[in-house]
Amino acid sequence: MDKEEEREDNMEEYVKRIPPWTKHITIRGIVASLVIGIIYSVIVMKLNLTTGLVPNLNVSAALLAYVFIQIWTKLLQKANFVSTPFTRQENTIIQTCAVACYSISVGGGFGSYLLGLNKKTYEQSGADTQQGNIPGSYKEPGLDWMIGFLFVVSFVGLLALVPLRKIMIVDYKLPYPSGTATVVLINGFHTPRGDKMAKKQVNGFLKFFSISFIWSFFQWLYSGGDQCRFVNFPTLGLKAWKQSFYFDFSMTCVGAGMICPHLVNLSLLLGAVLSWGIMWPLISELKGSWFPATLPESSMRSLNGYKVFISIALILGDGLYNFLRTLFFTARSIYASLNKKNTASSGSDNKNQPLDELQRNEVFIRESIPLWVACAGLTDMNMAYNYGKVALFVLAALSGNDNGVVAGLIGCGLIKSIVSISSDLMHDFKTGHLTLTSPRSMLLSQAIGTAIGCVIAPLTFFLFYKAFDVGNPDGEYKAPYALIYRNMAILGVDGFSALPQHFLQLCYDFFAFAVVANLVRDIAPERVGKWVPLPMAMAVPFLVGAYFAIDMCVGSLVVYLFHKFNSNKASLMVPAVASGLICGDGLWILPSSILALAKVKPPICMNFLAS
Repeated sequence: MDKEEEREDNMEEYVKRIPPWTKHITIRGIVASLVIGIIYSVIVMKLNLTTGLVPNLNVSAALLAYVFIQIWTKLLQKANFVSTPFTRQENTIIQTCAVACYSISVGGGFGSYLLGLNKKTYEQSGADTQQGNIPGSYKEPGLDWMIGFLFVVSFVGLLALVPLRKIMIVDYKLPYPSGTATVVLINGFHTPRGDKMAKKQVNGFLKFFSISFIWSFFQWLYSGGDQCRFVNFPTLGLKAWKQSFYFDFSMTCVGAGMICPHLVNLSLLLGAVLSWGIMWPLISELKGSWFPATLPESSMRSLNGYKVFISIALILGDGLYNFLRTLFFTARSIYASLNKKNTASSGSDNKNQPLDELQRNEVFIRESIPLWVACAGLTDMNMAYNYGKVALFVLAALSGNDNGVVAGLIGCGLIKSIVSISSDLMHDFKTGHLTLTSPRSMLLSQAIGTAIGCVIAPLTFFLFYKAFDVGNPDGEYKAPYALIYRNMAILGVDGFSALPQHFLQLCYDFFAFAVVANLVRDIAPERVGKWVPLPMAMAVPFLVGAYFAIDMCVGSLVVYLFHKFNSNKASLMVPAVASGLICGDGLWILPSSILALAKVKPPICMNFLAS
């Protein structure tokens, strides 16, 4: 027997030792996925309705899956029950199912296009003052139609990329960074050294989870009135507070800032300084010249209009550039692969591959997913927001004044949900490939999570919608993207006639800035490009305010100091600490919502006034 035959026999024997795909999905895994999915649905819904910016939580979900099963196992041991071993495949399945569940809250449009259909957003965007914003062009949220809509669009996206999984992961070896990062964590848990590391992470998670939960409860005690909260603490002075520059002690945003790259957080801060620190104070002084002094600030023909449409210009410039860039690189990649000459047979190619790579490929393709359950598509990164905006403008323009706004928002949601779910599934397939998890079990767990999410997400949304004043521009849950998406639909119907005086020139400038910034990042040397700000991130505080950008930067500062003093420990503990902060603050939403629905008010009011 030669070395090649021995190598293939070893690979076959190794693959046979991996449990069949039916053993990857367990009852305890589904229960864990349900609990994690509910917790994260609440967390991302809060982020959707406050800032509109949701970081990737795949790594955090994998960590929480490990924590849940460890607690489950210890409880069974104390009750003298023997539990089956916890494998990396089961860990992957739980993470996949939980991510599929909470992804519906992210991509379902509850803070953007679906909420943009309601009456409050219709009135904020000018009611009858804009041509496309005609009377009756709104639809109030409802559990029945929301759940039905999500089931229709979500499962189409779930099956869109299945036929291309081998091409994109095995043949092209696309990196899928978040999927690969999740693998590093999961594989680290399930190694001889991993148990000790995992215990440190679990302890860190539980410690900061408890701190965050207790801190959120403590803040609630001082919010017994309309202007009585910790967000009113003028951490940078009263003058800065009036321009939304303050630290609002949100552990969710600090944790999210720890997960997001430094460039995202710095871009948020730059956008906050440019808008709330410079532009809005200057434009406010032009009241009576640039816009009528009699109009309220919330009017789309007043200062609020500048905030909304300049944000839209940045988002559109960034979205259009990335849309065209993705089409270009996708076409180039396909063209190159079609014209590539096969200089070696597949057998000789296999000889040059490492044994572990062959094992992963064998597991990944040995259990095929029938082609009849899927349709074709292609994406390497989550371009849902950009494709959704293209669909929004096209459908709004084609539908005209009568139905343009509603058709644009619904069409945007359809495309956005399909692309977002497809992209998330490919990241999970990458995780499954690297953890030797069957794609069949991955797809089934994704389907289970998606079905759960289609019910949990609307229920979570209504928890916020009924308990809090969602959509109030002066409240905690501003839902900024609902107004932005509706005005984008109106812009698609009315064209530039929807823009009030002096808007067009500013919009052109910021649109051009977004395109140029992206272009410089792509063509400049890496040492320069890595410091170019992200226009999409800059656009968020233009409408929301500066406070959450400061929260996110505090998260970046914590990570920087962590790495400065103990880099090795930081790499291990940052995901655990961030997850604990996010989950603790997020979980407090459940009791606080119940208290709000029961009309129980906090006992103390804390506010600050000038001397």
